[in-house]
Amino acid sequence: MSSSDPIPKAVLYYDARSTWEEKGYGKDEIDLRLVDLSKGENFSPSFLRLNPKGTVPTLVVPLENSLSPQMESRYKAITDTEALIAFLDKSRSVMSHTHTTSAAPAPVLSPATVAMSSTAKSIIALLHSAPASPELLFYLNARDLPALKTGAPSVSAFLKGRKEALVRYLTEDESKEIRVSEKTKTFWLEKKSATEDLLSGLDDADKSDSELSESGRKAREEYFEKTKAAWEVDLALVLNKVCKEFVGPFALGEQISVVDVHLAAWLHELVILSGGSARDSGAMAIGRIEEHVGGGFAFAKDVVLPLPAAGLDGSGPAPTTTVVKAKLAVLWDALASRPSWQKVFGVES
Repeated sequence: MSSSDPIPKAVLYYDARSTWEEKGYGKDEIDLRLVDLSKGENFSPSFLRLNPKGTVPTLVVPLENSLSPQMESRYKAITDTEALIAFLDKSRSVMSHTHTTSAAPAPVLSPATVAMSSTAKSIIALLHSAPASPELLFYLNARDLPALKTGAPSVSAFLKGRKEALVRYLTEDESKEIRVSEKTKTFWLEKKSATEDLLSGLDDADKSDSELSESGRKAREEYFEKTKAAWEVDLALVLNKVCKEFVGPFALGEQISVVDVHLAAWLHELVILSGGSARDSGAMAIGRIEEHVGGGFAFAKDVVLPLPAAGLDGSGPAPTTTVVKAKLAVLWDALASRPSWQKVFGVES
């Protein structure tokens, strides 16, 4: 590397549906590379060399002792989401040695106390548990035939795109166009089988039960059983546990923290799956989740907030009027007012 070469940058591989920005890194500090999951790009040989799990986000960072222009740069990949966010938080702070070039604010997101750290670990573990996975809930998002007819086309298109990519990679390996390890080949076969299982529950979504074969009806019944359990039982349990740990107005109290970075992307995904959007108010967004979870699920409304004073014409609420909201509704409103939310989700408060 010559002395005129630029200092190497980190590269963040991400999925547009589940990204979040809060630390204010500059464009000359980190490259953003979109990974299209619907085309199976996360299963490509080149990506699997970075992350054998085929998951996003994945952050590739230059090692600190190889940053000199006189040295050949060496890199490491951070593939665990919790570790990745913690790394980005610590690498742009008053204690870091990265000499950031960005003038944007860099709030300290790490928990300030041992107790807060314990709460943070509990909430983050819940958000990244299998029952809380937005990807799983995307696949299992219809509990009756009308919902299946509405949602199946987009889910099927996503899964078919992924299957086509996996078949292509396997074919190219078979024909020796590419060379991969047996471990990678087995990984592709397992993903292909799992994708085909998900597709089986979406087959013939436009047909009534009476038009299906016996095996088709059985596959549909099993799919509906899975979707009902995923939302009404498993996710409901996760949501209740998250709210129990949640302090408010942010996850750990008055200041935004690393937990809220995880929560923001996750909560936004749930609202989208429930038919909402980033433009919804907190009360509306949380109401959509309650309705979509179903089974009588409801968030505890335990935050009392004052409403704005009445208008001059007397049409508005009285100055002493209060409103009761769920904790996550208050969090949503707090996050939606931040520049990072508006940048990532393309909305204005």
